[in-house]
Amino acid sequence: MSDNSSRRNPKPNKSLGRRIIISVITLLVILAATIGLMGYRYFQDALNPLDPQDTKVTQVHIPLGASNKQIGSILQNKKIVKSGMVFDYYVKSNNMANFRAGYYQLKPSMSLKRIAQRLQQGGSDQPIQSTKGKVLVREGANIDQIAAQVAMTTDFSKQDFIKLMKDDTFIKQLATRYPKLLDSAMKAKNVRYRLEGYLYPATYEVEKNMSLKTLVNQMVAKTNQMVTPHLAKIKKTGMSVQQFMTLSSLIEREGVNQTDRRKMAGVLLNRIDINMPLQSDVAVLYAIHRNNKTLTNKDLQSNSPYNLYKYTGFGPGPFDSPSISSMSAVLHPLDRSKDYLYFVANTKTEKVYYSKTYAEHQQQIAAHTADNNN
Repeated sequence: MSDNSSRRNPKPNKSLGRRIIISVITLLVILAATIGLMGYRYFQDALNPLDPQDTKVTQVHIPLGASNKQIGSILQNKKIVKSGMVFDYYVKSNNMANFRAGYYQLKPSMSLKRIAQRLQQGGSDQPIQSTKGKVLVREGANIDQIAAQVAMTTDFSKQDFIKLMKDDTFIKQLATRYPKLLDSAMKAKNVRYRLEGYLYPATYEVEKNMSLKTLVNQMVAKTNQMVTPHLAKIKKTGMSVQQFMTLSSLIEREGVNQTDRRKMAGVLLNRIDINMPLQSDVAVLYAIHRNNKTLTNKDLQSNSPYNLYKYTGFGPGPFDSPSISSMSAVLHPLDRSKDYLYFVANTKTEKVYYSKTYAEHQQQIAAHTADNNN
């Protein structure tokens, strides 16, 4: 009896095993079906415009030689399509190809078909503006800051602006157009941006379909307009336009009022005359790629040619975009005969104190330390 009983026991175990296997398979089938349904819905949803209500234009750059997969990724990152992978599948399944490089004005409300058709038609070879806008170049702003401002108020990106600032072909075209203004800038060595200092501080209207090159040309043209009447006087000073714009850019960030700007210009020119480093914090901040920072001894030892604590002379070129007031101060310096070589400002009272010797300068610094540290 016991032997027969032991033979009958495995049957229930086999039955239980089958039920477990069937249950697992069923769950896997349901899971696969659910995932498939979700994937299908996601795919179908991704075929539709990302946001039918969003008609805001985004400028998208498609580089030369980009594959469909790369284009899809760019469109997804720019939030023009929901899925770059679905875009890739869509254009392949519909035999859509021959997409062209360039800059495109695209919207999240556009269908994949419409986007693909636009890419086949071709874009602009340079960034363009889709709507009317304005760009404010502030006095004392450098090119990196101007690029950020342009990106905030136009369809042009900061990267596009910086790229144009390094476009030798474009810059040479500007130099041909404005030779007296840019000749010395073109000859300068070790410059970060050849157009630094030549994008005049003003408000610029950015019309629809205007190119980024046109916008930059307006800025340089404005500088040319402001500088040209003073070219003869600049020549008499013995400075090149590049050197003149460099001192003007330092004065722009240092000066509080016009009288002090003229006095500060006198100090800087006195230092140049005796081959003494200009020792400008503005220059060091530019050298270390910062706009506002308490300088350390390490900062002052920067090997950048823009570090005018370490190197004598004017340096490679301007540090920012100076106004006509700062230019005028350099052309009409005050108190040069007093042989001032130092100045320090009281940031609380905004009064500037001038000294002939380093000892006097140290006394002035000590006298105003409390106000300047508050």
